[in-house]
Amino acid sequence: MSTSIKVCTFNLRVVADVDGINIFYNRTGRISDTIKNESPDIIGFQEVNPFMKKWLGDELSPLGYTVVGCGRGKDYRGEATCIAFKRDSFELINLETRWLSATPLVPGSRYAADQSGCPRIYTAATLKHNDSDEIFIFLNTHLDHKGSEARKLGALDVVRYLSEQNLPIIITGDMNALPGTPEIDAFTAYELGGKPVIDATATLGGTFHGFGKYTEERAIKIDYIFTNLPCDLSKSYVVKDIPEDGLYISDHNPVCAFIDLP
Repeated sequence: MSTSIKVCTFNLRVVADVDGINIFYNRTGRISDTIKNESPDIIGFQEVNPFMKKWLGDELSPLGYTVVGCGRGKDYRGEATCIAFKRDSFELINLETRWLSATPLVPGSRYAADQSGCPRIYTAATLKHNDSDEIFIFLNTHLDHKGSEARKLGALDVVRYLSEQNLPIIITGDMNALPGTPEIDAFTAYELGGKPVIDATATLGGTFHGFGKYTEERAIKIDYIFTNLPCDLSKSYVVKDIPEDGLYISDHNPVCAFIDLP
């Protein structure tokens, strides 16, 4: 009998003064309420600076989550792609952070092609659910916002790493790319562990709304969940972000999917 887990990818939007009323500090209540209401088993967060990581740890620990992941800089600080999982449901077997670059084990490294000045990373947690015999890898990333070639190289880095592990996989992330682009196609072009990788968000619409800059119909789809485990795409959904007194949850919609562990 399989165990169904709820997975979420959630770009929190880093602290930025230009966001005005929607600066992170003003949105913490809405973020916390969203996580409580959705109650995902595992969450992949993007754009998490050190202050935000501490806030996540303090806020989510009473809710039963463990938060892991380091920053992308040379000193392991800066923005992180943190993972939060329900500690009473999962055993953490291994945790790795690697840089999307020709030297993935060198902190702060990046591709020299068309990548922005920002290093990019992925955080990979090897987990086991208490109700399943299956060990799997949950990998969370945030591809470059500037260069399509850097994004494709980053996607191929992720696929290469996962192919070496030979375990079931779940990938979450802000990929900064539209469906059908080479960088998105790279995630589903290869079988991993002898099983095809599917886009669990394939039937969904836009996810980036820029604090209401784009309507629901015009929102841009750049947030994804991929897996080679059984997944009912009809159950995947975008969490609606309706402003309250001008405050949004983030400039991205959280996205959820249900994935079955054998």
